[in-house]
Amino acid sequence: MIRDDIRMPTRQGVLAAADSIGRLLPPTPLLPVEIDGVRCHVKAESLQPVGAFKIRGGWWRLSNLTDEEKARGVVAVSSGNHAQGVAWAARRLGIKATIVMPRNAPEVKLEATRALGADIVLYDRPGEDRDEVAAREVERRGAVLVHAFGDPWVIEGQGSAGVEIEAQLGRSPSRLVVCCGGGGLAAGLALACPDSAIHVVEPVGWDMVGQALEAGEVVRVGENPPVTVCDALQPDATKPINLSVLQGRAEPGVTVTDEEVRAAQRFAFARLNLVAEPGGAAGLAAALANKVPIDADTVIMLTGGNTDAASFAEMLRG
Repeated sequence: MIRDDIRMPTRQGVLAAADSIGRLLPPTPLLPVEIDGVRCHVKAESLQPVGAFKIRGGWWRLSNLTDEEKARGVVAVSSGNHAQGVAWAARRLGIKATIVMPRNAPEVKLEATRALGADIVLYDRPGEDRDEVAAREVERRGAVLVHAFGDPWVIEGQGSAGVEIEAQLGRSPSRLVVCCGGGGLAAGLALACPDSAIHVVEPVGWDMVGQALEAGEVVRVGENPPVTVCDALQPDATKPINLSVLQGRAEPGVTVTDEEVRAAQRFAFARLNLVAEPGGAAGLAAALANKVPIDADTVIMLTGGNTDAASFAEMLRG
């Protein structure tokens, strides 16, 4: 159930977010690509200043805080991309940011978050509940929680990518193929592009949004979930606010394997000259593996490129 005091995200909010973000950041490229003889498009969110789409939601949420809330500071939970989005916005707005991050997050993401001026609180994944750790920090600091995907302003901010896509295409995309963790981007795009099919793509064993869509209720990850290279796509569950937006809008979810993700990373590098982190390539992996339909008006979200040189080079070697 969604609490009565939680504001629901709206398409009007997405449009307002797109206007705010458009005055701050240039649109990311919409690149043509051919897959199995079909020409479609890739939205290169990996080229954002923080290397991922999360800068959108981070900016829109923090810029909508009251002066009193800004003075209290913010706490966010992230394996790295939301962390950098929030830290980037916080530095620009003069807000103190604390980020709760897993101890096993990629070092490149930890270093980048510190470089943006945020304080980092580490937790063990698996072993500790990240939301509990964040709640303790919020209480201790008197700060505002900026949730990575279950926040209406964050959802609206992520949806601004869809407004850009429609402007770049000159029409609504037929479908959007979306890398999915908790469902913030997918929900935002569903609001931004109401006539487009939304395909959520998650790692095998971590398809919490896909399972929730099928069950009609939030589903938590099972015990001993499989290891995945997609560190950015591992929430324990989606949130009711995301499910509420996506229910009846999103197509049945699909999952991708580590091998399919690595193949997509290699494809992006070879064909698009783009560095994609594993989680950022999940949508492309589904398209390459023929797990989602594509046509000339399909847009595949390439959501992040935050990976270190050594692991990326090892992946390229296959």
